[in-house]
Amino acid sequence: MKKFSSLFFCLIFLQFFIPAFSQPAGKVEEQETISSTILGRGVNYTVYLPSDYETSQRSYPVVYLLHGVTDDNTGWLQFGEINRYADKAIADGVIPPMIIIMPNADLSWYVNSYDGKENYEDFFIKEFMPFVEKKYRIKGEKKYRGVAG
Repeated sequence: MKKFSSLFFCLIFLQFFIPAFSQPAGKVEEQETISSTILGRGVNYTVYLPSDYETSQRSYPVVYLLHGVTDDNTGWLQFGEINRYADKAIADGVIPPMIIIMPNADLSWYVNSYDGKENYEDFFIKEFMPFVEKKYRIKGEKKYRGVAG
């Protein structure tokens, strides 16, 4: 009887807990860089690609995920574990497969500075978005683009 209850417990464990660990995992490219002529320097960014990105030919919606004032482009990955949450939400059908782009903005607040020395907003709109939307298979229509943070 003791063997039966141990076996029963193991089967219950496998049925409910193993699927949580076996969902497909997306790919994270943590230290990508774009060279900006507007800012006059390289800007790091992190990319989350859904698990089927390498095997499909489709285009994906994109979310630009902006970090807080004390973080950088790795903040959502290191502290928010965005890749785990995205993997689970995609596997559960809560969100569609998507690309998540996390740019580094340092202390710019993602806007142009009042003195014109740091034009991050111009960089983001004129250089960054066109660059990543050309590099990755991102749907070009604005209805498939989101910004959050």
